[in-house]
Amino acid sequence: MEQGQAASSAPSYLAWSIFNTLCCCLPLGIAAIVCSCRAQNANALGQGAAAQEASKTAKTLNVIGLVCGIILIIIIIVVKVTTGN
Repeated sequence: MEQGQAASSAPSYLAWSIFNTLCCCLPLGIAAIVCSCRAQNANALGQGAAAQEASKTAKTLNVIGLVCGIILIIIIIVVKVTTGN
């Protein structure tokens, strides 16, 4: 069983989490980085279930952070265009 768990490691989404932290949504990005690190650690320890759960949470936080960032950018653009600044 140890071999099967090592072969199917969960993705950590660490790069995406860092991107979201720097460019989209700081609080959600930081939470996603924490979950990404948990997924990496669980993968390294062979804890497949914990790695999958942390990976799923990191992905969810990244999707929400990206959507929030895009919405915020659209709102800023609309405000700039409508006020003429």
